[in-house]
Amino acid sequence: MRLERVAAHVPAGARLADIGSDHGYLPVALMRRGAIAAAVAGEVAVTPFHAAARTVRENELEQHVSVRLANGLAAIEAQDGITAVTICGMGGETIRDILENGKARLSGRERLILQPNGGEQALRHWLMDNGYRILHEEMLRENRFDYEIIVAERAEPVAYTPEELYFGPLLMQARSAAFLSKWQHMLIQKQKTLGNFARARQAVPEEKVQVVAQQERWIAELLA
Repeated sequence: MRLERVAAHVPAGARLADIGSDHGYLPVALMRRGAIAAAVAGEVAVTPFHAAARTVRENELEQHVSVRLANGLAAIEAQDGITAVTICGMGGETIRDILENGKARLSGRERLILQPNGGEQALRHWLMDNGYRILHEEMLRENRFDYEIIVAERAEPVAYTPEELYFGPLLMQARSAAFLSKWQHMLIQKQKTLGNFARARQAVPEEKVQVVAQQERWIAELLA
């Protein structure tokens, strides 16, 4: 379901770069449906690189999907004419670092479809700082995990508030059942953490306490 929702945001006829492609399921599925024109599947680790190459070979798509062993956006070449980039299933800080380290490989005309596992705040911060506007956000629950999908494109500079970076500007507006459920659970977690800090034998740095206390206030206000 998670990859289906990511796939839904890839524009029709796109030239896709799927970074950290694992078994290459996403580009192969989109290619088989005729939804995209071409794809690059990038993988930094040898085992998943071979797995992706096998998936492409078994589906007889070698002419359309190029599997490359490369670190992050180094998988993209200028002649690929990439119009959409998907990066899924890793921490938001990792996705941020991939985008930052590979900035020179981006033309600025690509749609970014990102599915972080945590660390969404840091990723949204990078998007804002680099002139990307968030076009769409959604949250879904799969196998007892909450997943967020963030779709962004280069646009006029945009300024998000600290709360919008934390919760997601569009998720905050939509207030879906999955979104509210996640933050109800998070509120309990934050309150437990603050209780543990108060009982800790060793002093917890004040800065750390303040960060969690602020997050707890934001969540309480959001749910109120």
